[in-house]
Amino acid sequence: MSGHREAPEHPSSGPPRRSPRVRAAVGAIVVLALVGVGASVVGALLVPGGSMSVVGGADASDGGDGTGSVPGDAAPGDARSGDDGADAPLAPSEASVIVHVLGSVREPGIVEVRLGDRVVDAIAAAGGATDAADLGGVNLARELVDGEQVYVPAIGEVPPGGPAPPGGATGAGGSGGAPGALVDLNTADAAALDALPGIGPAIAGRIIEWREQNGPFRAVDELLAVSGIGEKTLSEFRDRVTV
Repeated sequence: MSGHREAPEHPSSGPPRRSPRVRAAVGAIVVLALVGVGASVVGALLVPGGSMSVVGGADASDGGDGTGSVPGDAAPGDARSGDDGADAPLAPSEASVIVHVLGSVREPGIVEVRLGDRVVDAIAAAGGATDAADLGGVNLARELVDGEQVYVPAIGEVPPGGPAPPGGATGAGGSGGAPGALVDLNTADAAALDALPGIGPAIAGRIIEWREQNGPFRAVDELLAVSGIGEKTLSEFRDRVTV
């Protein structure tokens, strides 16, 4: 045998060497990991700013909408108010007249009728005429005047302010023989006033006009306030009228 021995192989004391491919792969993984981490960090940092930017944009948008919507909301409201005012204007209250109906009616008393209504409407408002009423002695077509009195006589009755019964008159300047012959200044129509001595159609119209403007006569002497009536004219029919 030979006295020469082969030295045993000893493992290398340093770390094993990696091949270039392995090192390249590891390096790539590390780079990708760093890129991913960096992207996450950057994204995390940008999120608040981005969120604020988005919210700010939304707020600005909302603010813009709000700014525009306030007058926009107000405008429709105003428009609705205007439309309501146009569609439903303040309607004037329907004018009416108050009339005192008495005589041969079913419900005598104060009635309210529309302006422009006729005597027939006032009688209807008072329940209508009774069977004993003499409507032939009433001008049913006459237009009513506020504050006047409408009297519906019974058959055979002389209405107040009507003509005196035959034989009852004493003359042009005298008084009738019956109280019913007196003309009521507050209810007489133009025809009844025109029949008085010294009163023609023009003065009769002025009497009615004065009555409408000032209300019922409180005394016969108030006729002196009517244009065209003086003491002399009034003396001609003073005892033929009443209030």
